[in-house]
Amino acid sequence: MAEAAKDKPWLFRTYAGHSTAAASNALYRTNLAKGQTGLSVAFDLPTQTGYDSDHVLARGEVGKVGVPVGHLGDMRALFEGIPLEQMNTSMTINATAPWLLALYIAAAEEQGADVSKLQGTVQNDIIKEYLSRGTYICPPKPSLRMITDVAAYTRQHLPKWNPMNVCSYHLQEAGATPEQELAYALATAIAVLDDLEGKVSAEDFPGMVGRISFFVNAGIRFVTEMCKMRAFVDLWDEICRERYGVEDPKMRRFRYGVQVNSLGLTEQQPENNVYRILLEMLAVTLSKKARARAVQLPAWNEALGLPRPWDQQWSLRMQQILAYETDLLEYDDLFDENPAVERKVAALKEGARAELAQIDAMGGAVAAIEHMKGRLVEANAERLARIEAGETVVVGVNRWTEAAESPLTAGEGAIMVVDEAAEADQIARLNAWREARDEAAVKAALTALRQAAASGENIMPASIAAAKAGVTTGEWGAELRAAFGEYRAPTGVSRAPSNRTEGLEPIREAVDAVSARLGRRLKFVVGKPGLDGHSNGAEQIAARARDCGMDISYEGIRLTPAEIVAEAVEQQAHVVGLSILSGSHLPLIAEVMERMQAAGLADVPVIVGGIIPEDDAEKLRALGVAAVYTPKDFELNRIMMDIVGLVDRAPVAAE
Repeated sequence: MAEAAKDKPWLFRTYAGHSTAAASNALYRTNLAKGQTGLSVAFDLPTQTGYDSDHVLARGEVGKVGVPVGHLGDMRALFEGIPLEQMNTSMTINATAPWLLALYIAAAEEQGADVSKLQGTVQNDIIKEYLSRGTYICPPKPSLRMITDVAAYTRQHLPKWNPMNVCSYHLQEAGATPEQELAYALATAIAVLDDLEGKVSAEDFPGMVGRISFFVNAGIRFVTEMCKMRAFVDLWDEICRERYGVEDPKMRRFRYGVQVNSLGLTEQQPENNVYRILLEMLAVTLSKKARARAVQLPAWNEALGLPRPWDQQWSLRMQQILAYETDLLEYDDLFDENPAVERKVAALKEGARAELAQIDAMGGAVAAIEHMKGRLVEANAERLARIEAGETVVVGVNRWTEAAESPLTAGEGAIMVVDEAAEADQIARLNAWREARDEAAVKAALTALRQAAASGENIMPASIAAAKAGVTTGEWGAELRAAFGEYRAPTGVSRAPSNRTEGLEPIREAVDAVSARLGRRLKFVVGKPGLDGHSNGAEQIAARARDCGMDISYEGIRLTPAEIVAEAVEQQAHVVGLSILSGSHLPLIAEVMERMQAAGLADVPVIVGGIIPEDDAEKLRALGVAAVYTPKDFELNRIMMDIVGLVDRAPVAAE
């Protein structure tokens, strides 16, 4: 009897990039040789936010969470020896998506590629940046315009390219419920398609709907997550049919890639993360009807720091074992007509529709950004409160915390450390690039880019011309900031306290007592230095401090050390809290401490939170940092009491 034909496996990807374009190129080649079937490029924060590596805000951030790409020379080096015409490349890039795609096209043309054959995706979802990730550049309306500029351009020139990848991944990382994740992602897609209708013909529009893809998150409650994916399939088909009149079922197909949840990875007993990652992968692979098109898995030690190539290989092998050793791909959907699954999917769709109706009533996703941000902060606060109270069990964190030391973390080298010399090297090559280029051609290209931005014409042709002329990422970003203005997204942290009271009364009494001795309300300035836009931790600390009766000042992300210290002076801070998850904590916090000393605030305690290895924590304490908190410190009430104690003991408390 002939063996039944197997389904083709999904694309195997690893989200990767660090240090320099050359180092990342070597990593990509190695991963492809190990069986990876697509590339997923991680860019560093200056690249994501439209700054050159030598900008003041880029200090300490270069090459930390991804690869720096400052110009066409970097893009050449990133893909040297990798034929782009044959590759499927995902670029996790949003605000600067038009620019990075322009560089990619220019590099492909230099390779002699037929641009019409290029396959891949730019994430290009700027709305989620306002809600959860923070690497936005421009205000919402011009950002939406550039999303659809990219889509319209690819329709004509890159027909196999996915011009927009709706990213609900970071919504879940910011605390979204499954219903919110469904609704906010679909609302984003609707906002984009509504805008795109005016830029492509009615004949071409269904095909563009079919090029929209999604990038989702899969958490540990894998049955719920699997049902969420089936709900996504149904709701997207419904929207495409009923709202946009798309008749072809292929164009209504919900196409998505996934990275499973990093939020749930624990610093405590990190070896358990292997099981978490496996279970989360099952959520997006078990159901054939709602199976991911591409899967990338985090590494077991990402709560500790940057994973090594071996750690990424281990996650890749997990995918390969599931796809090639098990019989998963030999069967039809395992969950069709399952009553429990059908009930859960129906409930998720009902909740998502209710959220969508509320967003529609407010004028759509762009108009509802502040509303959605506030809802996410509230949902995340509730999630953390359940973990603190033990209602949500996290193994090794709030139950079964006693364990033998993991041999995986013993000794040095358990995580990868980016060479600090990489930043200086990148800046040196950036300066050499500027010196070698044709300045007249650069000025002409920037003028044309400025005119395109002002006139409303498609931004892509001028961006590609600028890439070929030698324009840098920072110069492209500066032109857009000049044309459209700077933007600061809402923090989601209201001034009014929430109704949360669980365990807060003793802390409120302590805050009142210290405030009485101070002669005014305890003032807590929370700041995020550098370009790290992961604001969830800072938001939750600020919100809990507010609920405990402290007078908080939290202005959001992307502040220089000078701005944070100026805020501390102006607000007469009693304590300063800094949050950094990008790995740039040492240089940025050192500068903050120096400026605090110079401003006469040496006695004001500074606390720091982030993904900070213990060796670095010791260095920070040696700089004068009063306390360091990492992902293992999930008990926010304990942190609040620590803050009260620090202020009570500080000399400033006696004033």
